Parts: sequence; C-alpha cells; structure tokens
Amino acid sequence: MTPDGNTSPGGPSGESRRDRPPPPARPDRNDRGGKGRDGGKRDRRPTHIHVAPSEGSVHQIAQIQFKGVRSEFFLYHGDVGLRKNEHVVVEADRGQDLGWVMRTSDADAPCDGGCEHAGHHPVIPPEKRVIRRAAPADMDRRILLTENEPEVRMKTRDLVLRHRLKMKVSEAEWQWDRNKLTVYFTAEKRVDFRALVKEMARTFKTRIELRQIGVRDEAKRLGGIGRCGRELCCRLWLPEIEPVTLQLAKDQGLSLNPAQISGACGRLMSCLRYEHEAYLQARKRFPKVGTKLRTVNGEEEVTEWDMFRDTVTLRQPDASVRTVPLGVLKSETLKSRLKRKTTP
Repeated sequence: MTPDGNTSPGGPSGESRRDRPPPPARPDRNDRGGKGRDGGKRDRRPTHIHVAPSEGSVHQIAQIQFKGVRSEFFLYHGDVGLRKNEHVVVEADRGQDLGWVMRTSDADAPCDGGCEHAGHHPVIPPEKRVIRRAAPADMDRRILLTENEPEVRMKTRDLVLRHRLKMKVSEAEWQWDRNKLTVYFTAEKRVDFRALVKEMARTFKTRIELRQIGVRDEAKRLGGIGRCGRELCCRLWLPEIEPVTLQLAKDQGLSLNPAQISGACGRLMSCLRYEHEAYLQARKRFPKVGTKLRTVNGEEEVTEWDMFRDTVTLRQPDASVRTVPLGVLKSETLKSRLKRKTTP
C-alpha cells in the first residue's frame, strides 16, 4: 500500500502501469539523420512546405534593376502586383537594397526546388524576395547616398595612390542600408588590395567590396555616346556583352583600322555582330572575290560585291571595270556555258 492509501502503484486513480497508454513512438533514425535501422543512407534533401497564398493575393517574379544596369530576380507576394518602374526595397547581401522594377511575370504556382517547364529545363525560383514598396523617405535616403558616391570615389582614388596600386577606380556604389560599399575598378593584372580594403573599412566604417571589371563592363556601367551618335548599345539594351573579333570586320569588308571600328571603351564595337550572320548568308549567293568567271564578254574577275545593292563588280580582260546586278551576272554565265556546249 502506498502512503496515500492507494493499493496500486499507478497513482491516485488506482490506474496500473499496464492500463496506462503507451508513450508516443520515438521517431525513426532515418528521420533524424545518419543511417537507418535497415542500414540505408538517409535522405539529406530538406523538406519544403509551400503555403498557398490567400485568395486575391498576387505572386510574382520580378526583375529588379539597380545602379549601373545591374539587375537580379526576386520573389514578390502581396495584395497588389508590382508595376514597371516602381521602386521597391529588396533583400540584399546582409541587408537591404533599393531598386526599380524592370518587368514582372506571374508565379501563381511556384514550386520549391525547381519546376519542369518547356524543354524539361528546371527553373529554380529566386531565393531573395521583395520586402516592400519604397516610401518617400526611402527615396530621399537613396538620393543622399548617390550624392555622396563621388566623394567616396575621390577618397578611394587617393588611397589607391597612397598604396601605389596600378588600378583605375571607375565607380563607387552604396548599398541602400549602408551596410556595404562596392567599388568597381579596372586593372591590367591582378591587384593585391588587402591593405587597401582594411584602410577603406576604417575610413568609411562599413563592409568593403572591391570588384575588378573589364573595360567593356566599365563602359556599360558608366554609359556614353557611340560613333553612331546614339547611346552605347551595351548600356541601352544589350543584355550580355559577347566577344567581338577582327574576323567579323573582315567578313563584312570593313576597314581594319582600329580607330574606325573601335568603341568608346577602346575595344571592337559590339554592333559588328549585328549583321554578321546576314553577311555569312550573302556570301553563299555571291561569287568569291578573286574568282574568274566566263561571261558574254569573256573571262572576267570578281573584284567586289555589294550585298545591299545586290551587285557584283567585275574586271574585264582589257582592265576596265563594270558593275552588274547579280541576276544579270548569273544569266550571262549561264549563256556562256550554253554557248560553249553548242559550239562544235
């Protein structure tokens, strides 16, 4: 008998240990990591739980652009959809940043870990998200930081001279929350800027990131006017800067003088690529330069051809030059071949 007068060791209610409900089952080892009881390896993939948005809400994937034509994709979830050119506050590296909406796409049925779309290519949804729309105070803060960036750039250049580093500081960019300062520079070789970063961190009292870029990327960030009188294509609309070689100019019959085919960055102009495919297709229709053709006037040599006028320039046996349409040239060569066949 227990001190409280119960005859059963189960407790005041007289319930025995046999009558008590069994304790909850312990989770299997496969659910806690390591190897399970069957010796198999556990599944290390995290379990994603997707909560469906409430009725009437908007789920979008937005491309947000920042200073220097830099853009990233973010997830947005709210009651009202984002609109183009609207300023928003987004998640950034260890903080927040402010940008504007370039474009949006509906993502009413997002899937964790990737979706299978056309062509069976997995599309991974962006990890960062849009926090909120920008308020007037947020815009004022962005303006103040932008006005301070030229001063930061000048101070950084002075520090570079003090450390005797061979690098050109192109631009400085504050993160909106002022938790990070990114400085872009160009250099012919790799630069050891560890001491410079430490002194910059003491000067500006924030996290410093020095990023080396090429001269073409520098022109894209800074902008400018090209030889055509319009804004640089890499700045205005070109999504990616592709390599341009001198062979592109040769295929189009352009001058090989670097001063005439180079852009503001000192490299070959990106527009050399635009019509290159058309020239390659045209070369299949026109005879090669230097080819000798037999026409009604005798044997003539092809000196050049004009894709836009659809004409071919020929040098005749007497050294005179004539220009004929491509269709006329094909007709003359065909008549010459038929004449040779019928002549005994």
